[in-house]
Amino acid sequence: MFQKPTSNPWLVIQRSNPRATLRLFCFPYAGGSTLIYRAWANSLPAHVEVCGIQLPGRGSRMHEQPFFDLAELIETLAPALEPYFDKPFAFFGHSMGATISFEMARLLSREGKEGPRHLFVSGRRAPQFPETDRPTYILPEPEFIEELRRLNGTPRELLENPELMQLMLPLLRADFTLCQTYKLKEAASLACPITACGGLADKCVTREHLEGWRQHTSASFALRMFEGDHFFLHTAQSTLLRVLGQELSPLGFSVSSNGNGDSTKLH
Repeated sequence: MFQKPTSNPWLVIQRSNPRATLRLFCFPYAGGSTLIYRAWANSLPAHVEVCGIQLPGRGSRMHEQPFFDLAELIETLAPALEPYFDKPFAFFGHSMGATISFEMARLLSREGKEGPRHLFVSGRRAPQFPETDRPTYILPEPEFIEELRRLNGTPRELLENPELMQLMLPLLRADFTLCQTYKLKEAASLACPITACGGLADKCVTREHLEGWRQHTSASFALRMFEGDHFFLHTAQSTLLRVLGQELSPLGFSVSSNGNGDSTKLH
């Protein structure tokens, strides 16, 4: 039995819940921190403890070097989270976070360890779909900032503040490098159910890209589409949390679908 540490720089738990029967580990998108998930515990069932993953280079770890390579990140992160795998858990990741959570689940499977009861991948192409656009992490600064503006995930106040942007650019380039250099090395299905979530107006991650996650599980698969673009997890947050709440249960999961895992459009 692992002894849980009194503090862990990798985790931010907004509302500690010793009676929780399930932990939901939430992985951020590029440039994001645990602030993305700070209010989730207020809307999810009381038996769920929300654990935000704080990666180096942001938040309380602003002065730490961010990771450029996904494999190195996973190898470092896994031992830090292992003490918190002492009760049933699930993973949720958006965009970059979806890839991190997927590879974390794969690592646990390869090592013969207990994996997540459910994997929620959000706003991310299935890994067999390559990035069709040119790499953006190597763009000159003006073009890189314009790309951030196009993606609509960076607050306008930040984009228009040169001093803050100079602080954020190294982190964003590191995260974009991690995402755009990632390659799926070997195909092996996970044993846990996968739910893929996407925005109906997301031009970069289509329904077809999300459907591709189906081949990465030997269990059930569901596709949930929400109103909004790539960052629907903010604009459609209440609907998303309602769906997550329906799918999380004290002893595991009971996916609320039409019984055959078909896609469901939510408004």
